[in-house]
Amino acid sequence: MNTIKSLQWSLIAGLGALALVRPLVSMVEHQLDVSDPPVVPIIITLVISAVWIAVVGLSKTAHPVLTLLFTGLTYAVLSIILSGILSPILTGELQGPLAIRIAIIPVLLTNAIWGLAAGGLALLLQGLRGVRSRVATESR
Repeated sequence: MNTIKSLQWSLIAGLGALALVRPLVSMVEHQLDVSDPPVVPIIITLVISAVWIAVVGLSKTAHPVLTLLFTGLTYAVLSIILSGILSPILTGELQGPLAIRIAIIPVLLTNAIWGLAAGGLALLLQGLRGVRSRVATESR
């Protein structure tokens, strides 16, 4: 439990909020009746991932895997809330995971996996830089 308390929650919230660029771009495109090539959301996701990995991997952030796992979950929760607020305003009806409640679990799982993958890469980057994980230091 101390590990969870020791996480940098402001960093997690900030990186999770940064990822809201992805659904916001989709919403703006929808409102402008613009369709982008399918590669655009992938590129946005890769850029967000690179930022997450760089911020955590190039710092001495303790528990990079847990940090980015919770970042992914934070993004999932924020995007669900954003969809719940904006979809009725933009389309006149509730859409997204709150409209189809069973979709909440896959959204959380998908973004948890995204965070875990990014966290693993951030941990690898820290290792390549010679930054010792707090977990490794505590086990000695």
